[in-house]
Amino acid sequence: LEEEEALEKEEAEEEEAAEKKKKHGKNKKKTDTTDSSGTATATDKTDQAEDSVSEEKKATRSLEEVELQQEQQQAQQQLVSRSSVTSPEISDKTKPPKLEPFNPDQTSDVPEETFVVISSTPTPEGPRNSVRLEGRRRFNRGLFIIDLRHMPAGCGTWPAFWLTDEANWPVNGEIDIVEGVNYQDTAKTALHSTRVCRMDDVPEGSKTGTWDTAVGIPDRKTGIPDMTFRYAQDCFVYDPHQWINQGCVASDLKLEGRSLGVPLNQNGGGVYALEWDPVYKHIKTWVFSPHGRVPSNLRDALRTATNEDESTRVAPDTNQWGLPYGHFPIGDGTNCPAAHFRNMRLVINLAFCGSVAGNRYFMDCPKQFKKFKTCNEWVESDPDELKEAYWKIRGVYVYEREWQKQWS
Repeated sequence: LEEEEALEKEEAEEEEAAEKKKKHGKNKKKTDTTDSSGTATATDKTDQAEDSVSEEKKATRSLEEVELQQEQQQAQQQLVSRSSVTSPEISDKTKPPKLEPFNPDQTSDVPEETFVVISSTPTPEGPRNSVRLEGRRRFNRGLFIIDLRHMPAGCGTWPAFWLTDEANWPVNGEIDIVEGVNYQDTAKTALHSTRVCRMDDVPEGSKTGTWDTAVGIPDRKTGIPDMTFRYAQDCFVYDPHQWINQGCVASDLKLEGRSLGVPLNQNGGGVYALEWDPVYKHIKTWVFSPHGRVPSNLRDALRTATNEDESTRVAPDTNQWGLPYGHFPIGDGTNCPAAHFRNMRLVINLAFCGSVAGNRYFMDCPKQFKKFKTCNEWVESDPDELKEAYWKIRGVYVYEREWQKQWS
C-alpha cells in the first residue's frame, strides 16, 4: 500500500512538473513578443530588419534603373552624333544644304559640301554617251565663274565650259571659257567668230599669258604644210593660216602645266573666271589653282553669294584679282567689233573623241594607239582611266553690273 501511494505521489509530481514546464513555455513565447514597457521586441526587430533590407533593395534597384536609363540616353546621343557625322542625309531635308567655307576649315571634323557631278557610264552597246547641260538665259555681257573640285581628264575626253548661240553660229560667236582634250594640262580660252576679228592690238603688259600657235597648216591648194610660225590671233573660224575653227586662243603661262586636266585635279581643282564687258571693251580670263591662290575678293564673293541678306554679299571686283592670262580687246576702236559676240547661253559638256580629241588621239595617246587604232575603239573598251571623266562642280556664278542689266 505504501508503495502504491509512493508511486501515485511520484506520478502526481511528474504531472505537476510537466504542467509547470508547459506554463513556462507559454510565458517565454509571450515574453519574446512584448514586454511591459511596449518596446519593440526581438520579433519586431527582425521584421524591421527585413523591411529595411527590402527598402534597400528597392532603392538599389531604383538607382540601377536610373543609371541604366542614363546610359541608354548617352548611348542614344552617341548614336545620333555618329549618325550625323557619317550620314548627313538623315538631317532635316527641309533646310538648304550647308556648303563648306570657301577655304575649308581644317579644324572641322566633317566639313559639309554639295556638288553637281556630271559623268557618263558605258551603254549596253559599248560606247559612252556625251553629256551636255545647257542654260536657258541668254547673255550679251557678264562675269562668268566656275568653281571646280574635279574636271574630266584623260585620253578621249573633251570637256568644256563655254558660251554659244549655236542656232546662229558663227555669226553670234562662241566663247570657250575653259576647254581641254586628252592629256592637255594648260588652261586656254578661245573666241570663234566670223571675219574681221583679230587680236593683234592687245595692250602691252595687260595679260600674263600668251597665244596658242598655228604651225604646219596645209596649203589649201598644194596640201604642203606651211611651217611658218604664227600665233593664233585671228578669231575667224576659217582663217586660212590657222587650223579650221581654231579661233583666237589665249594660253595660260603663270600656271602652265598645272591649270587643266590631271594636274588641276591633283591640286583639288580650281576656279575659272571670264569677264565679258563690251562697255569697257574687253574679254578677260583668269584661272586660280589650287584654291589657296584665289584672291580674297573673289573668295569672299563666292563664299557670300548665297547669303539670304543681300547686303552681306560681297561684289566681285576683277581689278583686285591681278592681271588675267587672256585679254581680248573688243568693241569700238579695236580690231574686233563687239557685235561678233551676242545672245549666248552657258553650256557645260563632256564629249568623247570627236573632231578634236579624236583627231589628236594618235598624237596625244601613243600608248593607247598601239592597241586601239581609233579613239572610239579606246573609249568602247571601257578602260579604268575613264573613271576620271567627270565634272565635280561646287558652283557656277554669273554677275552683271546693276546698271547694265536693263540692256540684256
